Amino acid sequence: MNVLSKSALVLVIIGALNWLLVGLFRFNLVSSLFGEGSILSRIVFVVVGLAGLYCVSLLFHRTAHASSPAREFRRAA
Repeated sequence: MNVLSKSALVLVIIGALNWLLVGLFRFNLVSSLFGEGSILSRIVFVVVGLAGLYCVSLLFHRTAHASSPAREFRRAA
């Protein structure tokens, strides 16, 4: 996993934790740190959203180490 993928994954996890706080306690950490509706909080939300879109591509990314079960079966035979 490269640096871009790891960074995107960290941002998505931070966004998910923020949504957890919103859902459980009605507390928006990003808005409380940067101000409700401020340009900084909007930038944070956009960057986290873009990271989420990038992570969608990771679902379809094949690594060099990944192998299918059929390939493993053929190797064993």
